[in-house]
Amino acid sequence: MKTRARLPRLVACGATLGLALTLSACGGGAGEASSDGKIHVLVYGDASNKVENQIVETFNKTSDVKVVLDTIPGADYQQKLQTIINTPQAPDVFFNWGGGSIQPFVKADLLMPLDGFIKENPDLDNRFLPSVFNSAVVDGKPYGVPMRGTQPILLFHNKKVLDEAGVTPPKTWDELIDAVGKLKDAGVTPIALGGGDRWPTLMWFEYLYDRIAGPGLFQKALEGDKAAWESPESKKALSTLKELVDTGAFGKNYDSVKYTNGASPALLASGKAGFELMGSWYYAQQQTDAKTFAEKDLGYTTFPTVPGGKGDTANIVGNTNNFYSVLKKTEHPEAVAEFLKLMYSDEFVKAQLAIGNLPTTTNTPQFLDSSANPDYSRFQYDLVEKAPAFQLSWDQAYPPSAGTPMLQAVQQFFNGQLDADGFIKAMQALPTE
Repeated sequence: MKTRARLPRLVACGATLGLALTLSACGGGAGEASSDGKIHVLVYGDASNKVENQIVETFNKTSDVKVVLDTIPGADYQQKLQTIINTPQAPDVFFNWGGGSIQPFVKADLLMPLDGFIKENPDLDNRFLPSVFNSAVVDGKPYGVPMRGTQPILLFHNKKVLDEAGVTPPKTWDELIDAVGKLKDAGVTPIALGGGDRWPTLMWFEYLYDRIAGPGLFQKALEGDKAAWESPESKKALSTLKELVDTGAFGKNYDSVKYTNGASPALLASGKAGFELMGSWYYAQQQTDAKTFAEKDLGYTTFPTVPGGKGDTANIVGNTNNFYSVLKKTEHPEAVAEFLKLMYSDEFVKAQLAIGNLPTTTNTPQFLDSSANPDYSRFQYDLVEKAPAFQLSWDQAYPPSAGTPMLQAVQQFFNGQLDADGFIKAMQALPTE
């Protein structure tokens, strides 16, 4: 479970927009399709393939046009997809993260807008939570159907460590700062951080910008308004974050600690840290790596409010879901539309819950008691259902080519190599198309 939810994002950050747009020079054009008479569905290879295989088997029992599930190991997925997306080897349907991860393909006119499918079957839209479904809307058109589980970012904590330090889970920023002081006095690192991976550090920026400025600032920046990064709200978010870093909240060695090798979660599980901000997959990882701790002392809560902030306290950030998108070249659009209907079926929901994923369908609540951890699943679902805004992680909202310079700026601001002006300039330099 350590890298299942996160590794695709790390790989995606290394892909370039130029590659996606120049693939038309490779063998085959966008109109060419596989001639074997089947629908090829390409997915990221991991434990969730168990459900995907099950759904394919269900579909194939009644469909004349059969689906073939093709998997690519996680570390190779994004690179392989970029290589084949505009060749005769391209799939009919493929796994992605919505947002910036599909933007280059939309621009290259490779994807099929799904509004026609939705007109024929409105459930392909209204059976999913809007805050999630909209993550795969590009230029006003839907290009993806949710196909796994939602991954909001939560503030996790060690109950025992907090109790011994006289700390309660913070509801406000001032309470978090107070907790940092008490945990330092208790001799533990207040907040574990896998800074060596860089993307865990990004989560702190995402939430503070949302709490202080609301989702509008980031959306403006994403749409090309570079002045958004110079706004007073942007500068306040950076100064607030800098103050937290300067308190020693993350210790001194966070840049040499990683999440992906289990080091930062181990700090929390062993009682050497009080908090860790991480995606909802964190619970499953702790159940795997530190089962007793997960059952007894792992707590979770929402990100604190910030005084005077414009962002709704119910807003969340993270990975809204994974999506299936459809290539225009498919020779079986009607069968593909029928296959996508299974993504909100009862069978799909129950199978995803059984392996710890949390689908974002409107029928999910009636099956939450069958999930791996019903209380935790209800907590997450309620957050997502009630969220006025669910901001896609910045490195997924931006095009893939922006990932590396973005994460470099994030790391350098945290460790003092960039000041606020330097960070702002770095973000203004990011490509938005």
